[in-house]
Amino acid sequence: MQIPQNTVIAVADGEKLSLFQNEGDAVNVKLKAMPAADIDSSKIASGARHPSSGANPADSQQEEDGFGAGIADMLNRQVLDGKIKHLVIVAAPRTLGELRKGYHKQLSDILVGELDKDLTGHSLQDIEKALAAA
Repeated sequence: MQIPQNTVIAVADGEKLSLFQNEGDAVNVKLKAMPAADIDSSKIASGARHPSSGANPADSQQEEDGFGAGIADMLNRQVLDGKIKHLVIVAAPRTLGELRKGYHKQLSDILVGELDKDLTGHSLQDIEKALAAA
């Protein structure tokens, strides 16, 4: 995957988000950690307000889905405010699905790529390797 310089890379799962910026060039990715962002995870997907049962997700799954929706909201705000010009999202498959539901059109327009892998908690080198291989 070609990742332009200064692209923001969001690495997420249902509980954690890490933001990085590519200080390298499009071919040689060099990530630098960015400050943590505040995520409002209070949003719960429709249908998820019901108690847990066989037909409804467990409470912990509802919390993870709410966190994914909160990440999408935060990224949308930053894109709309002009703080993010290029974006790559690396997320666990289920979290990526929740994020996609909340993408604003402008976020979709600046999205360089997505990688459906859970790399939260991995080293910068592991994330850089995964991006280079994508």
